[in-house]
Amino acid sequence: MIKLVFLASIRERLGCDQQDYPIGASLTVAELIEQLSSRGDDWQQVLADDKVLVAVNQQMSRRDALVQSGDEVAFFPPVTGG
Repeated sequence: MIKLVFLASIRERLGCDQQDYPIGASLTVAELIEQLSSRGDDWQQVLADDKVLVAVNQQMSRRDALVQSGDEVAFFPPVTGG
């Protein structure tokens, strides 16, 4: 089981801020996104965007990073400044 966290506009678009997600063996962030994208159009449109940032256990991660049971994976939109 991993903990998924959705922040800012991603949370609003998906209608949830966090949830537990069962995984068997470890997988990459890209594989996790692929699995989550199968939940429907909103999920695919939001998470498949290459600009979406991902943190695994509060560390910025690339899509080839490994996710294992017990991890927290957070998704958030690109940070903009002004």
